[in-house]
Amino acid sequence: MEIVYQPYIDPEFESLIERINAPRVCIDNDTCQHCTVVKVDSANRHGILLEMVQVLTDLDLVISKSYICSDGGWLMDVFHVRDQLGKKITDETLNLYIQQELCDTRRRGGVPKELQTCHKRKLRPCHISTEHTALEITGRDRPGLMSDISAALYELGCHITAAVAWTHNGRMACIIQVEDGLKGGPIMVQKRLALVQEKLESVVEGHHENGDKRSVLLAAPAADRTHTERRLHQMMYADKDYEPCQGCDGSCRHWNGCKKTHVTVETCKEKGYSLVNVRSRDRNKLLFDTVCALTDMQYVVFHAAVSLKGSMANQEYFIRRQDGCSLVSETESRKLAQCLVAAIERRVSHGVRLDICTENKMGLLWYLTRVFRENGLSITRTEIGTHGERASGCFYVTDASGNDANPRTVELVRQQIGGSVLVVNKCPNSSLSVSRSSGEMEERPRFSLGNLLWSQLERLTSSFGH
Repeated sequence: MEIVYQPYIDPEFESLIERINAPRVCIDNDTCQHCTVVKVDSANRHGILLEMVQVLTDLDLVISKSYICSDGGWLMDVFHVRDQLGKKITDETLNLYIQQELCDTRRRGGVPKELQTCHKRKLRPCHISTEHTALEITGRDRPGLMSDISAALYELGCHITAAVAWTHNGRMACIIQVEDGLKGGPIMVQKRLALVQEKLESVVEGHHENGDKRSVLLAAPAADRTHTERRLHQMMYADKDYEPCQGCDGSCRHWNGCKKTHVTVETCKEKGYSLVNVRSRDRNKLLFDTVCALTDMQYVVFHAAVSLKGSMANQEYFIRRQDGCSLVSETESRKLAQCLVAAIERRVSHGVRLDICTENKMGLLWYLTRVFRENGLSITRTEIGTHGERASGCFYVTDASGNDANPRTVELVRQQIGGSVLVVNKCPNSSLSVSRSSGEMEERPRFSLGNLLWSQLERLTSSFGH
């Protein structure tokens, strides 16, 4: 095994260099016809690339192309970004906020209220709030699990203010923020917290086999405000949802036609890097998910290029381990490939998406998930949050077998839930489309909002500048 000696650098000295050489951020709307180019020059440190990508994706911006170079203790990153409608970022308030956040990514502040209002941002928070009690739950997924968890919290007098849940490879991870249903604010009494944890553990363990991993943890308040989606990645990685992985490796001969996720890991001995190639269907926050996996596995990205070709995204990374070595074994390379595929596929949308906006009330999540359960629908992913008297969120649902939900069942659920419910088809294999106002169903062969977005991306990327 190759030994690499590196000088010791005092952390205070490292931060001093960063303060002296403050990051420079340029937001350019002139160079490229179809997107805004964000250029960043900064002193390099482990994790700064992820923080920059996080700033952009938390604003719901789409990163369609990126170039990254961070050799020699300095990084130069270029991001091509657009809003969710495919337009440039021309709002001066938003541009100023992006500059401020990229210049000081350690602040990790929340999105200002004026930006949330101007850009109609969702009410769901990006960070775990220190004003509530956070619960982290992992275990084997099963139909009705979210309904059982939310029912238990309702019975214990806990009001759910936010919840995010992912499912992948038969595993489930969720972060639920609750407050005292009577007094408001975090639950401070230790006996009550212990009771909540004990109750949830019994719910999660109810259908587990012997030796199956599961956990219910009370998340400690973090001074830097833990990022919810990054924490979900960490939870599912710790739960080993990457075993087994359903992506393709380099042995597939049909890269251009295959829509599965491909990951290959090669060694560049002459340069001392490991070369990672990732090819997958494009979607929102794809770059964040990939860089998150690399960062949390203690790999350092020195060079990278990200681009689109039609509906597919190509990502190329030159990496080393944090100790300065390239990957040294086939086992390590295989695990990295599995983890990257898992990180990408955790957020892939399975089923029909329901966007919900309704009155915020005690037991809301329990009521919503109970309606899904009673109509034979399973939740594959959910995200919901509250703001004052309103609550909004989205649910991805399938039938109990994981297949497309019956259109009539979805319409029945929409009527039972009430409030404002928009059914958005995100599954390429489904043909369901339901309007917000009338709820009338119509058959549109193989149409989806995702396919529409991908066709627009294919048209736009053909004329991107380099």
